[in-house]
Amino acid sequence: MLIVMESPHLPTEIISYILSFLHVTDRKEASLVCKSWYDACQDHQFQKNVTFKFPVSTSSLDFISALARRPRCGLVISHLDGSSLSRQVLMEVGLHLGPRLDSLSLPGSSITEASLLGLLPHLTGLHKLDLQGLDSLFMSGAFLSREEQRRQVQNALRNLEELDLSDLRYLSDLSFNRLTSCTPRLRHLSLAGCHIAFEFDPYRGCPVGFGSSALVSLRNLLSLLQKQASTLHSLDLSRTSITPESLRSIVQVPGLRLEALSLRGCKELTDYSMEILCKHQNGLRMLDLSACTELTSRTVLAVATELKELQSLSLSQDWKITDKGLAELMMLPCLRSLDLSECFHVCGGDLVKGLSSPQPKAQLETISLRNCTYIRDAVMFSLTQLLGRNLRELDLTSCVYLTDLSVRAIATYQPALVVLRLSWCKEISDWGLLGMVEPTKDCEPRDKEEEKGPSFTRTFGNMGFFQPPSLPFQEKPRLVTEEDLGAFKDQEGASLLALRSLQELDLSACSKLTDTSITQVLRFPDLQRLSLSMLPEITDDSLVSVALHCRSLTSLALSHCPQISDQGMARALPLLLRLQHLFLACCDAITNETLSIIALHCDRLQTLDVSMCKDITVHQVDLLQSRLPFLEKVQCRFANGADFTMVL
Repeated sequence: MLIVMESPHLPTEIISYILSFLHVTDRKEASLVCKSWYDACQDHQFQKNVTFKFPVSTSSLDFISALARRPRCGLVISHLDGSSLSRQVLMEVGLHLGPRLDSLSLPGSSITEASLLGLLPHLTGLHKLDLQGLDSLFMSGAFLSREEQRRQVQNALRNLEELDLSDLRYLSDLSFNRLTSCTPRLRHLSLAGCHIAFEFDPYRGCPVGFGSSALVSLRNLLSLLQKQASTLHSLDLSRTSITPESLRSIVQVPGLRLEALSLRGCKELTDYSMEILCKHQNGLRMLDLSACTELTSRTVLAVATELKELQSLSLSQDWKITDKGLAELMMLPCLRSLDLSECFHVCGGDLVKGLSSPQPKAQLETISLRNCTYIRDAVMFSLTQLLGRNLRELDLTSCVYLTDLSVRAIATYQPALVVLRLSWCKEISDWGLLGMVEPTKDCEPRDKEEEKGPSFTRTFGNMGFFQPPSLPFQEKPRLVTEEDLGAFKDQEGASLLALRSLQELDLSACSKLTDTSITQVLRFPDLQRLSLSMLPEITDDSLVSVALHCRSLTSLALSHCPQISDQGMARALPLLLRLQHLFLACCDAITNETLSIIALHCDRLQTLDVSMCKDITVHQVDLLQSRLPFLEKVQCRFANGADFTMVL
């Protein structure tokens, strides 16, 4: 006789404590198990900095009213316009959330002035306001022109700390001043991509005056910085036409002590202006100089000399930067993040030199060497040992000369990695992922009885006596045998299995990889994002193995994998219950049957790419979208052989 005993009901506090050990995605899954677990997941410790994202719809009205039970939250509402539904949504936000709303962002919207001005006075607890790209607000030039409106908004936004005005084409001195007069305690201001006239007014053909009604001027910006110098700590002027002289004026504003500065894509800046910046703003903790293409290693030396508190530095796409100065950069004890992607002249030798120093040095947690094609195995082998156990993210995308030796070094010395990107490292093979040394011809026993013919010099090549040896990148690695796999299972360390904390892995275009390694080493319970695109040798066996051992996947890319078929999808997708993004472009063996499987098992899917899948029909794609409520974006370009582009 089977006796069923009910488990005792644990107090909510104890359940909350147990759930605190789970990753946020696992905790979300746990909240769906039963009501007591759901209540435990609503504990205040799990509800900090929670932001909800949704488009305007009739169903969002009930959702907003339900949020009224939360103490604080943020909203990202998209697709707002001048319709009555949009106005009603904003009214509900003001009515139910009001002072409890912490942040508000309205991307992809064409909201009217009246709608926003009707909402802002209710948001008295707002700390972050994102108006990025909302040209409809500033096109008329009348935004906040009435004194009464300004008083109401100023009363509501007096504690606002972050204001994002990026990519506003019609922002002018007048509208900028009206808005910033309502925000006296700003800590972060973004004007990225705005039309700022730093020295010359294109409309009048003369130096920019003060209070322009057509654009934002340097004089006006300096005036704001002077007024709020004591509170403003973060500034984003990326993608503007800021000049070296203008930057020098900004960084020398009395009392201004910036902690974060982004100048991404400011192509006119020079080394001299960077030296002035580093001298006057030596308290910077974050500096983004990506795509400032005139900068050289002089800037690196200035940063290393002056910015002793720097934690994050991006020099991505600064093509003139070389290894010079990188050794000194590694002496910054607070440096945690370094982006050198697309610095084509960097070979890494000075990074090794700096990290080898006995002096206090950087404890990097994130480093990107994407497209640094001069990086070789010897440097990578040294870096993996010197970077220490703090490293969490390593990007080696398109470091095309790295081989299996680098992979084995990463697996051996960096077991705490959370993100690893190795896409387009074409020399990586199964042996590297398995942590084994590929047997070479030199190591193989030779047949003693083999009689060698005469040897010929290269000059006989054209006469047919000599066949030039194949180049290394033309040779295929020796395939791993069952006997080799037996040895792999007995070994310890070195294989990719050592990276137990991995949450993102990109092996795209590592074309020498096969089922042999994928099925053996891709066994990461916490892995969330995986890309195996452009691996022509992998089959359904790899897909099923990944689904079986990586149940937490939210994003899976299999584009240009010709052997992945409907049969593999039918076995794998029922296991990937958290999948939100699936990429299957150019998978010739995928048909409409896969769409039916997706509709049945992937009810959380948000993104799907089936472009150039010749056996996928648009009708079936339409049907799929009608059945999946969260599916926001479908790419099906040239599907079924049709010559069209469709983005749903």
